[in-house]
Formats: sequence, C-alpha cells, structure tokens
Amino acid sequence: MKTRILGLLGACLLLGQAMAEEPELRTNYPEQYTVVKGDTLWDISNSFLNNPWMWPEIWHVNPQISNPHLIYPGDVIRLVYFDGKPRIVVDTSNRVVKLSPEVRVLDAGEAIPTIPLDEINNFLSRSRIVTQEELDRAPHVVSGEAKRLVLGKGDRLYARGQFDEEVSVYGVYRKGETYVDPDTGEFLGIQALDIGSGRMRALEGEIATLLMTRTTEEVRVGDRLLSEETRSIDSTFFPSAPKGEVNAQIIAVEGGVTQVGKMDVVIINRGDREGMEVGNVLAVYKRGGKVKDRVKGDTVTLPDERAGLVMVFRTFEKLSLGLVLEAERPLSVRDLVRNP
Repeated sequence: MKTRILGLLGACLLLGQAMAEEPELRTNYPEQYTVVKGDTLWDISNSFLNNPWMWPEIWHVNPQISNPHLIYPGDVIRLVYFDGKPRIVVDTSNRVVKLSPEVRVLDAGEAIPTIPLDEINNFLSRSRIVTQEELDRAPHVVSGEAKRLVLGKGDRLYARGQFDEEVSVYGVYRKGETYVDPDTGEFLGIQALDIGSGRMRALEGEIATLLMTRTTEEVRVGDRLLSEETRSIDSTFFPSAPKGEVNAQIIAVEGGVTQVGKMDVVIINRGDREGMEVGNVLAVYKRGGKVKDRVKGDTVTLPDERAGLVMVFRTFEKLSLGLVLEAERPLSVRDLVRNP
C-alpha cells in the first residue's frame, strides 16, 4: 500500500443529465463507526450509502482542520442532519497523541486509502494500450549477452532500433491482445504486455546495450522497447459519477479469463474521447435473456440485471481500465457498463 494516500473528496455531481443523483442512505446504516487500520474509504462509505460514490455530497468539511479530507484510524464517523439534510462528520480528537515530553501528530501517510490501491498498482504503473504503428516503430530485442535468447533480471540485452539519447530507461513489452469494438468493429488498441525494464548502458548507432533491472517473466528475442512513462502513480482516487451518459461493454479481462470477480481488472470500450475519467464509477449489467411466453406463444427479452460496480483507474484514447469494486454475481466479457 502506498504510504501517501489521500482520502476521498472532490465534486462528483452527475452533470449533463436532467436530474442529478442524490445520496441514498442504507436503511441499516450505523449510528457511528470507528476507523481501524485496514479500512478503505470505499468500504466505510458503502456502510452508510447505497451509492457510495456520492460520499462527497454528504461530507461536512471542518474548516478548523488543515486537511479535513484525510481520515485516520481512531477517527469516529457519525451521520447527523443539518437543516434536514444528512451530513457525515468526523470526530478527529484522536489525531494528536500527547506523549510527554513530545507530541506525536499523525501525518498524511497514516491516512486510510480510498480503495485498496495495492490491488491495481501493477496495472496502473505498467499496462499500456498502443497502436500497431507504435509497436512497429519501437526498437526490438535482438540478443542477450553470449547470444542468449532468453533473459532475466541482471542480464544484458542488445536491442536494435531508433533510440532517444535523452531516455535512460526503457520498458520491455510483448504484443498482447488486439481490441476491437464488438458493435462497430473499430480498432481500439493493442495490449502491450509488461515484461520488464532495462537501463541504457551504451548506444552505438542503432544497437543499444541495456541492463535488465526488473522482469515479470523471461525476456525474449523480438520483444519491443518503449520509453518508460514519466508520469508518477497517482494514489489519489476520487470515485465519481460520469459527467455524461455511458453505454459501454466489458470487452476483456486482465489475465485472459472470462469470468470476472471483485478486484479483477477489466477493459472497457470507452476512453478519453468519450469523456471517461479516472475515478468514474460505473454499474455493470448482465444482459437480459430471451424466454418464451407460454401464454401468448411469442418470445420476450427480460430486463438487464445490475450485477456489480467498476471504477475506472486509467484511461487511454479509446479504452479504459477499471477495477471491479463489487460483484453480486460473476461478471463476464460482453456485460454492459452504464451510469451507476
């Protein structure tokens, strides 16, 4: 778990729709809850609300606290009413512990996370969606030292292609699944499977020597090199409703499985161009089946059934990666994804 993880806050109004969604309290919400180590803000908000992504709507900010959006173990959470509206308040009296002759103050690193971030770190930092042109232009592995064909961490490898002299670290990738929109047939991208990372040691013309500093599996001749992304891992997630209408599908699952459960990572056929944003919470629906009406003799289609929730944690131009937060029943490829 990352040491610096901010709590959940931020506007999450459902814009562009005729009627904004309202927070919906659970019938059996607790009168108060004491935060313990290991909690996530998603789980806590889920104990108060049927739609936990609406947490910011009932959050009561305490202006006397320098950063009221952080929640720590020992804090007591209560639901109260102001002017007839429900509000969440946090008793922060346990945040400062006096230990004579010193005073220990909890810092941001001890705040509870929004979601279990360790479940998605590998995908957040490594997974990539690329085009065929990007792969074709990327340098490729031609050999290891002593002409070895299979390499691991600590080995030297030789790669051929056009390298940027300003780039010192390259990621090694292998071509994975090609994603196509199941409805329109449009090409959406190619999965670049993370194999490892290598640091540049020498460059002579189009031949580079790299030292493998990290591997997830054996590096092979023909694997491609892409410059390491400079963006840092954003450990702050603001679960929110999408700003516009979403009608999408789960088109694949990380790991190649077909049945999806809680904390699995899925690929959704909508991305930046459709307005998808990191933190968007979406509902997953099982398609309604067709049954024969034995009275009238014809066939009817049953309504789609809501079966889970997924939160987007990374977006590309035409695709998004999402983490399954809830799964009331097994989800699968081709399940529908809509506004929550």
